[in-house]
Amino acid sequence: MNVRRRNISGIAVTAAAALGLGTLSACSGDSAAAGNTDKFDVVASFYPMQYLAEQIGGDHVNVTTLTEPGQEPHDLELSAKQTAQMGEADAVLYLKSLQPAVDEAVGQSDVKTKIDAATLTKLEDHGNVEHDHGHDHGGEERAAEEHSEEAHSEEAHSEEEEHALDPHVWLDPVKYAEIAEGVASAFEKADPDNAADYRKNADALTKKLADLNTAFEDGLANTDTKVFFTNHAAFGYLAERYGLTQEAINGLDPESEPSPARIKELQDEAKADGVTTVFYETLVSDKTAKTLAKDAGLKTDVLDPLEGITEKSKGDDYIAVMESNLKALEAALGAK
Repeated sequence: MNVRRRNISGIAVTAAAALGLGTLSACSGDSAAAGNTDKFDVVASFYPMQYLAEQIGGDHVNVTTLTEPGQEPHDLELSAKQTAQMGEADAVLYLKSLQPAVDEAVGQSDVKTKIDAATLTKLEDHGNVEHDHGHDHGGEERAAEEHSEEAHSEEAHSEEEEHALDPHVWLDPVKYAEIAEGVASAFEKADPDNAADYRKNADALTKKLADLNTAFEDGLANTDTKVFFTNHAAFGYLAERYGLTQEAINGLDPESEPSPARIKELQDEAKADGVTTVFYETLVSDKTAKTLAKDAGLKTDVLDPLEGITEKSKGDDYIAVMESNLKALEAALGAK
């Protein structure tokens, strides 16, 4: 299986992979779950890709995920066994730029069908997410005025990063549906005998995602505030879709630490914009979010970026957790 922490030895990882990779499979207990079954074998990089493969593939697929439940996907490292087994699969479904270890393994793999979700919809540059200290659009201007030297240094340091694209597309149901359509087409081409079922399943999934989109549109149409605070900048697409403003304590990297200037900036903005809640997530530390909330007199709640499903998740699949996210946003933003 995969590493839970970066300091697990390679020997332990290889042993775990040999013993337990089959437990990651949605459809098989076979220890060679990544390939050589009588089904269409799909390796998914992490949960949002796994969900698509399972929903679209149905009974025809054997799905193995590289990122185990509870593991922060950005931290993923692959064992040699996992990399080798990827080559035995019929298809790999991943999101390029989210997990460098997966990108590298896919590039070196002989797997027949490589499906990069990032090519199936349009990724965007949300501006705020690349900076080491998570500055937002307006926040950059305010920080530059108050800390011009620091901001100038930071901008120079992250000049190349400023144009990075935000990979968190699955949190926008509309973009996720676009990816689902592309995955279905790839499955149909790679496994034509079951193409009709893949199309039928994909249509059912896109209908669910359309209903989810409508629920978000209706639920967030009339709110007291449009600003919400998050632990890291995972919700740019969701915010853009529904006319909200995400203010991230950290940038795209959930492990980064915000600057004192950024914390002060958020405290001031909470007062100015009527922010009530600081959201944190289940797979990374909530320490910074809770500290900010305490200092600013705000509530805390979970907004799940759906990078994995665990026993702590407020729902057992993508749709259920997204519905929980909607309820949390409605409460935090004062939905009418």
